[in-house]
Amino acid sequence: MKKSLKLTLTGTVHSLFFRQFVKENADKNDVRGFVRNLEDGRIEIFLEGDQDSVDSVAAICKRGPQHAQIRSSEEKIEYFQDFREFEILGI
Repeated sequence: MKKSLKLTLTGTVHSLFFRQFVKENADKNDVRGFVRNLEDGRIEIFLEGDQDSVDSVAAICKRGPQHAQIRSSEEKIEYFQDFREFEILGI
């Protein structure tokens, strides 16, 4: 079953290293979508793919890499948009 999920994270996440961490994990799990910094300092992640893969990447993102500090996360189920790859976008 396919799933689309928008994840918004707050914390020490506003860096290229964090976005690259998300992309690497999305690529490993065959998840498509995008990650980008928001102007207010949060990070937005749109994940799309098989339900188990999306759930796995979302859990990894909510933990973050070793030095990230995730203070809060919001999840919202979205309409499937059929992305072709996972991208790092600018603001």
